Amino acid sequence: MAYIALSEAEKTFILHGVEEDFRCDGRSRRDYRPMELETGLVSNASGSARLRLANTDILVGVKTEIDVPNPLTPEFGKLEFFVDCSANATPEFEGRGGSDLAQELILSLQNAYESPFAFDYRTLCLIPGQQCWKLYIDILILECGGNLHDAVSLAAKAALFNTKLPRVTATLMDAGITDLIISDNPYDCTRIGIDAVPLLVTVCKIGDFCLVDPSAEEEVCSTVSMVVSVSMRNNEAYLAGTHLTGGGSMHRDTMLSSIQLGVSIGEQLNSLLVKMLKAEQERVGPKRPKTVGFLK
Repeated sequence: MAYIALSEAEKTFILHGVEEDFRCDGRSRRDYRPMELETGLVSNASGSARLRLANTDILVGVKTEIDVPNPLTPEFGKLEFFVDCSANATPEFEGRGGSDLAQELILSLQNAYESPFAFDYRTLCLIPGQQCWKLYIDILILECGGNLHDAVSLAAKAALFNTKLPRVTATLMDAGITDLIISDNPYDCTRIGIDAVPLLVTVCKIGDFCLVDPSAEEEVCSTVSMVVSVSMRNNEAYLAGTHLTGGGSMHRDTMLSSIQLGVSIGEQLNSLLVKMLKAEQERVGPKRPKTVGFLK
């Protein structure tokens, strides 16, 4: 994350605001900053989304290709994450300055998506043991304004919702060889189910209190944060995983309250995100044109 120099007086002011449940920007400890979401921005990608959470700006593109399944999981598809920290986000990202942060975000997403209950890899399988879809989720951090884990997971889920997989037809050739025919009709495609795709919620501990969606200044005042992975199953929120960031530690009671807060916020975030995505799809979603005459 970007380093911000704060004086002791500024840190004390932020700490007192958190204690009074009145943060510097007027939010309570459970409130998120304003969020803007757009989908379908990258024309040469199978799916894309751009999310802006206050000063945090994330662009995600999803590309697809046909690959061979892992022999250990012949009925599963593949998913691969890549995070790039743009040097325009902060001067600290120049060169290889953002490699550690990028690797941390990649590991967080891989751990969240690892369980088949969080992401149904079977939907990416074309021919068990022979062919499957492989999704490359490329994440670009355009601006860093705090709370990157949450913003990245929200943008990745929105990009998966926007992803279109061409319809594939399998035909059996001579000698038992299977040939795949990929439709070139942009409207003849399938979608990826995102109902159980997890979201990451960062619960930041400042003083004796925990809060969500920390700004860059609030992250400087915190010594430890818990990243909670929340997945929805049958319209109920489930804990998919947790890990700590920062050099500090948490008491077990604080950890329990942080997990409960993260699961509660994750459920609210998921419902709001799905609502936003459906509204976006109805507003600008592609509609199959009506064909007439010999074009049918």
